[in-house]
Amino acid sequence: MMGTVAAILVWAAGWWLNVRLANGPQSDRPVVKVLIPAIFGITIIMVWELLVHAYDINPVILPAPSSIGARIMVEGPRLWADFQQTIIKGAMTGYVLGGLAAFAVAILADRSDFLTRGILPVGSFMAALPIVGTAPIFVKWLGSDWESKAAVVAVMVFFPILVNTVAGLKDTSAMQRDLMRTYGAGYWPTLIKLRLPAAMPFIFNGLKIATTLALIGAIVAEFFGSPTVGMGFRISTSFGQLALDMVWAEIVIAALAGSGFYGAITLIEKRITFWHPSQR
Repeated sequence: MMGTVAAILVWAAGWWLNVRLANGPQSDRPVVKVLIPAIFGITIIMVWELLVHAYDINPVILPAPSSIGARIMVEGPRLWADFQQTIIKGAMTGYVLGGLAAFAVAILADRSDFLTRGILPVGSFMAALPIVGTAPIFVKWLGSDWESKAAVVAVMVFFPILVNTVAGLKDTSAMQRDLMRTYGAGYWPTLIKLRLPAAMPFIFNGLKIATTLALIGAIVAEFFGSPTVGMGFRISTSFGQLALDMVWAEIVIAALAGSGFYGAITLIEKRITFWHPSQR
Protein backbone atom coordinates (compact mmCIF):
# COMPACT_ATOMS: atom_id res chain seq x y z
CA MET A 1 0.00 0.00 0.00
CA MET A 2 2.78 2.41 0.91
CA GLY A 3 4.54 1.72 -2.37
CA THR A 4 1.40 2.55 -4.35
CA VAL A 5 0.92 5.80 -2.44
CA ALA A 6 4.58 6.69 -2.99
CA ALA A 7 4.22 6.01 -6.72
CA ILE A 8 1.14 8.26 -6.91
CA LEU A 9 2.95 11.03 -5.04
CA VAL A 10 6.00 10.78 -7.29
CA TRP A 11 3.80 10.91 -10.40
CA ALA A 12 1.86 13.90 -9.06
CA ALA A 13 5.08 15.73 -8.16
CA GLY A 14 6.58 15.11 -11.59
CA TRP A 15 3.35 16.20 -13.28
CA TRP A 16 3.16 19.39 -11.22
CA LEU A 17 6.80 20.28 -11.86
CA ASN A 18 6.50 19.71 -15.61
CA VAL A 19 3.32 21.80 -15.83
CA ARG A 20 5.07 24.65 -14.01
CA LEU A 21 8.07 24.45 -16.32
CA ALA A 22 6.02 24.12 -19.52
CA ASN A 23 3.79 27.10 -18.66
CA GLY A 24 6.43 29.22 -16.96
CA PRO A 25 8.01 32.43 -18.30
CA GLN A 26 11.22 30.60 -19.27
CA SER A 27 9.55 27.68 -21.10
CA ASP A 28 11.27 28.59 -24.39
CA ARG A 29 14.79 28.28 -22.98
CA PRO A 30 16.78 25.31 -24.34
CA VAL A 31 17.57 24.06 -20.83
CA VAL A 32 13.89 23.93 -19.91
CA LYS A 33 13.01 22.13 -23.17
CA VAL A 34 15.52 19.42 -22.29
CA LEU A 35 14.54 19.34 -18.61
CA ILE A 36 10.84 18.67 -19.24
CA PRO A 37 11.25 15.30 -21.05
CA ALA A 38 14.06 14.36 -18.65
CA ILE A 39 11.79 14.87 -15.65
CA PHE A 40 9.02 12.93 -17.37
CA GLY A 41 11.35 10.00 -18.06
CA ILE A 42 12.76 9.97 -14.53
CA THR A 43 9.23 10.06 -13.12
CA ILE A 44 8.21 7.02 -15.15
CA ILE A 45 11.32 5.10 -14.02
CA MET A 46 10.68 5.95 -10.35
CA VAL A 47 7.01 4.94 -10.55
CA TRP A 48 8.00 1.71 -12.33
CA GLU A 49 10.52 0.90 -9.59
CA LEU A 50 8.07 1.61 -6.77
CA LEU A 51 5.22 -0.41 -8.30
CA VAL A 52 7.44 -3.43 -9.01
CA HIS A 53 8.50 -3.56 -5.36
CA ALA A 54 5.05 -2.66 -4.04
CA TYR A 55 3.34 -5.56 -5.81
CA ASP A 56 6.35 -7.90 -5.71
CA ILE A 57 6.20 -8.49 -9.47
CA ASN A 58 8.15 -11.50 -10.69
CA PRO A 59 11.35 -10.36 -12.48
CA VAL A 60 10.54 -12.80 -15.28
CA ILE A 61 7.39 -10.76 -15.99
CA LEU A 62 8.77 -7.27 -15.38
CA PRO A 63 12.18 -6.55 -13.82
CA ALA A 64 12.74 -3.38 -11.85
CA PRO A 65 14.72 -0.52 -13.45
CA SER A 66 17.39 -0.99 -10.76
CA SER A 67 17.86 -4.61 -11.88
CA ILE A 68 18.13 -3.52 -15.50
CA GLY A 69 20.68 -0.84 -14.56
CA ALA A 70 22.71 -3.36 -12.57
CA ARG A 71 22.70 -5.74 -15.53
CA ILE A 72 23.92 -2.95 -17.83
CA MET A 73 26.81 -2.22 -15.46
CA VAL A 74 27.78 -5.90 -15.11
CA GLU A 75 27.41 -6.78 -18.80
CA GLY A 76 29.00 -3.59 -20.14
CA PRO A 77 31.61 -5.28 -22.40
CA ARG A 78 29.08 -7.73 -23.85
CA LEU A 79 26.52 -4.98 -24.46
CA TRP A 80 29.19 -2.86 -26.15
CA ALA A 81 30.11 -5.77 -28.44
CA ASP A 82 26.43 -6.23 -29.31
CA PHE A 83 26.10 -2.50 -29.95
CA GLN A 84 29.06 -2.50 -32.33
CA GLN A 85 27.78 -5.52 -34.23
CA THR A 86 24.17 -4.39 -34.61
CA ILE A 87 24.14 -0.61 -34.56
CA ILE A 88 27.52 0.46 -35.91
CA LYS A 89 28.13 -2.32 -38.45
CA GLY A 90 24.62 -3.42 -39.40
CA ALA A 91 22.32 -0.43 -38.93
CA MET A 92 24.70 2.42 -39.76
CA THR A 93 26.22 0.73 -42.81
CA GLY A 94 22.81 -0.18 -44.19
CA TYR A 95 21.49 3.30 -43.44
CA VAL A 96 24.29 4.97 -45.39
CA LEU A 97 24.08 2.54 -48.33
CA GLY A 98 20.29 2.75 -48.51
CA GLY A 99 20.35 6.55 -48.25
CA LEU A 100 22.95 6.95 -50.99
CA ALA A 101 21.09 4.54 -53.27
CA ALA A 102 17.78 6.32 -52.65
CA PHE A 103 19.33 9.71 -53.38
CA ALA A 104 20.96 8.48 -56.61
CA VAL A 105 17.72 6.88 -57.80
CA ALA A 106 15.79 10.05 -56.92
CA ILE A 107 18.10 12.12 -59.13
CA LEU A 108 17.63 9.64 -61.99
CA ALA A 109 13.87 9.64 -61.52
CA ASP A 110 13.82 13.42 -61.42
CA ARG A 111 15.29 13.55 -64.91
CA SER A 112 12.75 11.16 -66.38
CA ASP A 113 8.97 10.99 -65.98
CA PHE A 114 9.14 7.40 -67.17
CA LEU A 115 11.48 6.47 -64.30
CA THR A 116 9.39 8.42 -61.80
CA ARG A 117 6.25 6.53 -62.74
CA GLY A 118 8.08 3.21 -62.75
CA ILE A 119 10.40 3.47 -59.75
CA LEU A 120 7.97 4.78 -57.14
CA PRO A 121 5.55 1.82 -57.49
CA VAL A 122 8.51 -0.56 -57.33
CA GLY A 123 9.78 1.31 -54.26
CA SER A 124 6.39 1.04 -52.56
CA PHE A 125 6.39 -2.69 -53.36
CA MET A 126 9.80 -3.05 -51.69
CA ALA A 127 8.60 -1.11 -48.66
CA ALA A 128 5.64 -3.47 -48.31
CA LEU A 129 7.86 -6.57 -48.20
CA PRO A 130 7.74 -8.09 -44.67
CA ILE A 131 11.09 -8.09 -42.92
CA VAL A 132 10.42 -11.60 -41.59
CA GLY A 133 10.38 -12.74 -45.21
CA THR A 134 13.32 -10.76 -46.59
CA ALA A 135 15.72 -11.19 -43.66
CA PRO A 136 16.15 -14.99 -44.03
CA ILE A 137 16.73 -14.54 -47.77
CA PHE A 138 19.52 -12.00 -47.22
CA VAL A 139 21.04 -14.23 -44.54
CA LYS A 140 21.15 -17.07 -47.09
CA TRP A 141 22.67 -14.83 -49.74
CA LEU A 142 25.20 -12.88 -47.66
CA GLY A 143 25.84 -15.06 -44.62
CA SER A 144 24.95 -14.61 -40.98
CA ASP A 145 27.36 -11.77 -40.21
CA TRP A 146 26.56 -8.05 -40.25
CA GLU A 147 26.59 -7.77 -44.07
CA SER A 148 23.17 -9.42 -44.38
CA LYS A 149 21.77 -7.12 -41.68
CA ALA A 150 23.11 -4.08 -43.52
CA ALA A 151 21.37 -5.28 -46.69
CA VAL A 152 18.04 -5.63 -44.85
CA VAL A 153 18.44 -2.13 -43.41
CA ALA A 154 19.32 -0.67 -46.82
CA VAL A 155 16.12 -2.11 -48.31
CA MET A 156 14.02 -0.80 -45.41
CA VAL A 157 15.33 2.78 -45.48
CA PHE A 158 15.43 3.06 -49.27
CA PHE A 159 11.76 3.84 -49.91
CA PRO A 160 11.07 6.60 -47.32
CA ILE A 161 14.23 8.46 -48.32
CA LEU A 162 13.44 8.01 -52.04
CA VAL A 163 9.84 9.25 -51.77
CA ASN A 164 10.75 12.29 -49.69
CA THR A 165 13.68 13.21 -51.95
CA VAL A 166 11.57 12.98 -55.11
CA ALA A 167 8.83 15.07 -53.49
CA GLY A 168 11.36 17.65 -52.33
CA LEU A 169 12.94 17.99 -55.76
CA LYS A 170 9.52 18.86 -57.17
CA ASP A 171 8.78 21.43 -54.47
CA THR A 172 10.16 24.49 -56.28
CA SER A 173 7.68 26.66 -58.17
CA ALA A 174 7.58 27.16 -61.95
CA MET A 175 8.48 30.82 -61.45
CA GLN A 176 11.67 29.91 -59.58
CA ARG A 177 12.73 27.43 -62.26
CA ASP A 178 11.93 29.95 -65.01
CA LEU A 179 14.10 32.51 -63.23
CA MET A 180 17.03 30.07 -63.19
CA ARG A 181 16.57 29.42 -66.91
CA THR A 182 16.50 33.18 -67.49
CA TYR A 183 19.94 33.35 -65.87
CA GLY A 184 21.12 30.63 -68.29
CA ALA A 185 21.40 27.91 -65.65
CA GLY A 186 21.14 24.33 -66.88
CA TYR A 187 19.87 21.27 -65.06
CA TRP A 188 22.82 20.72 -62.71
CA PRO A 189 23.29 24.37 -61.59
CA THR A 190 19.53 24.58 -61.00
CA LEU A 191 19.61 21.33 -59.05
CA ILE A 192 22.53 22.34 -56.84
CA LYS A 193 21.65 26.00 -56.26
CA LEU A 194 17.86 25.90 -56.15
CA ARG A 195 16.18 22.52 -56.03
CA LEU A 196 18.42 20.64 -53.60
CA PRO A 197 18.33 23.41 -50.96
CA ALA A 198 14.54 23.59 -51.34
CA ALA A 199 14.32 19.80 -51.01
CA MET A 200 16.39 19.61 -47.81
CA PRO A 201 13.41 19.66 -45.38
CA PHE A 202 11.86 16.76 -47.32
CA ILE A 203 15.15 14.85 -47.46
CA PHE A 204 15.72 15.22 -43.72
CA ASN A 205 12.17 14.10 -43.07
CA GLY A 206 12.96 10.86 -44.90
CA LEU A 207 16.28 10.51 -43.07
CA LYS A 208 14.58 10.89 -39.68
CA ILE A 209 11.95 8.30 -40.54
CA ALA A 210 14.70 5.93 -41.66
CA THR A 211 16.61 6.17 -38.35
CA THR A 212 14.04 4.07 -36.50
CA LEU A 213 13.61 1.68 -39.42
CA ALA A 214 17.37 1.07 -39.52
CA LEU A 215 17.51 -0.04 -35.89
CA ILE A 216 14.40 -2.20 -36.18
CA GLY A 217 15.68 -3.85 -39.34
CA ALA A 218 19.12 -4.64 -37.95
CA ILE A 219 17.79 -6.09 -34.68
CA VAL A 220 14.98 -8.14 -36.20
CA ALA A 221 17.23 -9.50 -38.95
CA GLU A 222 19.52 -11.01 -36.30
CA PHE A 223 16.69 -13.28 -35.18
CA PHE A 224 17.11 -15.21 -38.45
CA GLY A 225 20.83 -15.84 -38.28
CA SER A 226 23.71 -14.19 -36.51
CA PRO A 227 27.09 -14.96 -35.00
CA THR A 228 27.13 -15.24 -31.21
CA VAL A 229 27.03 -11.47 -30.85
CA GLY A 230 24.45 -8.81 -31.63
CA MET A 231 21.45 -7.19 -29.97
CA GLY A 232 18.86 -9.31 -31.75
CA PHE A 233 20.80 -12.51 -31.00
CA ARG A 234 21.16 -11.50 -27.33
CA ILE A 235 17.47 -10.66 -26.97
CA SER A 236 16.48 -14.00 -28.49
CA THR A 237 18.83 -16.14 -26.39
CA SER A 238 18.24 -14.18 -23.16
CA PHE A 239 14.49 -14.53 -23.55
CA GLY A 240 14.91 -18.27 -23.97
CA GLN A 241 16.92 -18.31 -20.72
CA LEU A 242 14.27 -16.14 -18.96
CA ALA A 243 16.95 -13.49 -18.32
CA LEU A 244 14.46 -10.67 -18.83
CA ASP A 245 16.75 -8.09 -17.22
CA MET A 246 19.25 -8.71 -20.04
CA VAL A 247 16.46 -8.40 -22.62
CA TRP A 248 15.43 -5.06 -21.13
CA ALA A 249 19.07 -3.94 -20.98
CA GLU A 250 19.36 -4.49 -24.73
CA ILE A 251 16.05 -2.68 -25.26
CA VAL A 252 17.29 0.30 -23.24
CA ILE A 253 20.54 0.45 -25.22
CA ALA A 254 18.61 0.26 -28.50
CA ALA A 255 16.19 2.99 -27.39
CA LEU A 256 19.04 5.29 -26.34
CA ALA A 257 20.89 4.64 -29.59
CA GLY A 258 17.76 5.34 -31.64
CA SER A 259 17.03 8.54 -29.75
CA GLY A 260 20.63 9.71 -30.12
CA PHE A 261 20.64 8.86 -33.83
CA TYR A 262 17.39 10.73 -34.40
CA GLY A 263 18.67 13.69 -32.36
CA ALA A 264 21.89 13.85 -34.36
CA ILE A 265 19.97 13.98 -37.66
CA THR A 266 17.71 16.68 -36.19
CA LEU A 267 20.70 18.80 -35.14
CA ILE A 268 22.25 18.48 -38.60
CA GLU A 269 18.90 19.47 -40.12
CA LYS A 270 18.74 22.61 -37.97
CA ARG A 271 22.23 23.62 -39.07
CA ILE A 272 21.54 23.05 -42.78
CA THR A 273 17.92 24.24 -43.02
CA PHE A 274 18.18 27.17 -40.60
CA TRP A 275 16.48 29.35 -43.23
CA HIS A 276 13.32 27.23 -43.35
CA PRO A 277 10.23 28.51 -41.45
CA SER A 278 10.02 25.24 -39.48
CA GLN A 279 13.39 26.01 -37.84
CA ARG A 280 12.54 29.53 -36.75
